[in-house]
Amino acid sequence: MNYLLHILIMVEIYLILALAMNLLAGYSGLLSLTQAAFYGIGAYAAALLLTKSGVSFSMALLGAIVFNLVACLPVVWFSIKLRDLFFALATLAWQIIVFAVLYNWTSITNGPFGITGIPKPELFGFSFSSLPSFAILGGVVALLVLLFFIGLHRTPLSRFFQGVRDDQLAMMTFGKSPAYYKTVAIMLSSGFSAVAGVLYATYFSYIDPTSFTLDESILIISMVLIGGLGTIKGSLAGALFYILLPELLRFLNIPDAVAANLRMMIYASILVLVVMYRPYGFFGKYKFE
Repeated sequence: MNYLLHILIMVEIYLILALAMNLLAGYSGLLSLTQAAFYGIGAYAAALLLTKSGVSFSMALLGAIVFNLVACLPVVWFSIKLRDLFFALATLAWQIIVFAVLYNWTSITNGPFGITGIPKPELFGFSFSSLPSFAILGGVVALLVLLFFIGLHRTPLSRFFQGVRDDQLAMMTFGKSPAYYKTVAIMLSSGFSAVAGVLYATYFSYIDPTSFTLDESILIISMVLIGGLGTIKGSLAGALFYILLPELLRFLNIPDAVAANLRMMIYASILVLVVMYRPYGFFGKYKFE
């Protein structure tokens, strides 16, 4: 039972990450390689607030979101100044910079040793310290995020995100600023990635920089590409695929060290096949040209 609850919690965390990534890559056409940096900054901000400042879980969550909104400003600037491949390369550089800071700023982040003893969430005097209670908390948060994105994509704002993706010149012709909608999309994506980071940090009670590497960013974008860009179903399918695949490998009795590399090879192979034969992903409406 505990094993299944652990899988459920990981699906909840990665569903939030996939939805946040899909807003950028799927709806707004911004292929960002810095999602793990947003995820990690949120996790570290919450961990430091909880362990060093002793604030409540709700204040740590709010603080992590606010910190991420500030930390995403360089990516906003990249999106305004750069397009397509150049934007992707700039976000790649930002991901590497953030990882280097997390790894080397030992006086704050404790470097490669990470931060331990992160307390479990507490709300209204109730501690979510058990697996079932944390799964319920994660499920409620993931459901709220899912409902937010379903509602968002039914509003005119979502049409403007798609306008940024499809024809920025046409948007400017109608007096709309692509830069404004890019800023909104990146800040929303960054804020929700912080929520996933807070759940991750408080679930494991320990974080270190290796959970927020470039590989993690590539896996997050792979989830969305395989599931399908521009749809909620695609994000859900991608998150399920990402979490369940390594669990299926466990039944093959493959050593952990080999399984990790094998998982990356399988992801890469599937991604190549998807790009070649199903460029819209399993449930997507949009493909990168």
